[in-house]
Amino acid sequence: MKNPFFYVLLLVLVLLDGWLMSHPNLLGRAGIFFYDYNYLKTFPRALGTVAAVVGLAVLLAWVGSRAGRAVSLALLLMLLVLSGYWFAISVGQFNSGVYKLTGAGFRAGAILLPGLVVLVFGKGLYDTLTQRR
Repeated sequence: MKNPFFYVLLLVLVLLDGWLMSHPNLLGRAGIFFYDYNYLKTFPRALGTVAAVVGLAVLLAWVGSRAGRAVSLALLLMLLVLSGYWFAISVGQFNSGVYKLTGAGFRAGAILLPGLVVLVFGKGLYDTLTQRR
């Protein structure tokens, strides 16, 4: 961790995403209650959920970068493609149907979470590609 800027920015974005996910509009609150999404009801719970997902992504990227170069590149590329697919699905899901009525902040938070995971795996892949062994 020569340059901590990425991790400071990631921490700020995790805080922002936790706040956005915990503040849906009235229809979004009804959906959270009806579908029993307890992990999004309050700011600490939403922050814990977002931090756990992003923390797991950071851990996977770190473990993936410690393998051999070919294995590391293949693993991180696969994780980047899967997280990119999750991001694309989230954009489509939260911009159509009932989810588009849950409020702009909640939708932005729901789309930002897979975006953060894509960012983590993208940085891991970039670091692996630019790293000399």
